[in-house]
Amino acid sequence: MRVKTSRFLVLASAFCLFAERSFAQGGTVGIDAATSSLNTYVDPLSTLILSIGAVVGLIGGIRVYIKWNSGDNDVNKELMSWGGSCLFLILVSVVIKAFFGV
Repeated sequence: MRVKTSRFLVLASAFCLFAERSFAQGGTVGIDAATSSLNTYVDPLSTLILSIGAVVGLIGGIRVYIKWNSGDNDVNKELMSWGGSCLFLILVSVVIKAFFGV
């Protein structure tokens, strides 16, 4: 009698687990929800990256100005490095928008 009861409990719990699984939705609904959730973050993220680029550009401009006025020899190197970093940050925000199609 005890074996029948334990076998019944195992079969009943297996049935409950598989019955719940049969009511699950397809994977496309979850993927669409994740895609729409990610698309809401694209514009604020691009704005944040552009803001960081603006701050980096201002700091870089001040550093280049100070080096130029002090007569330092590596002003061109400093100018190219800061200009390159600002250009990179601007292009990253554009690429993010293009990648997500916003």
